[in-house]
Amino acid sequence: IRELIKMGNMLFQQARDFVENAKRTDPLNREDAIAKAQNALSSAYANSSTAEKLQLRDLQAELDSLT
Repeated sequence: IRELIKMGNMLFQQARDFVENAKRTDPLNREDAIAKAQNALSSAYANSSTAEKLQLRDLQAELDSLT
């Protein structure tokens, strides 16, 4: 169980990092960064706690605002 929690936390952190990267990427080159962030969010959501899911929804909203 502890390994699953660590994996979930790692995926959550990666998703947050990918969203931040997409926000920093030049709008003309953002498509690939957004796709990577979306994939990271999907993976993280499947392996996250309820509290993390709420934060992931906020990150998704940030990502959606970029498109």
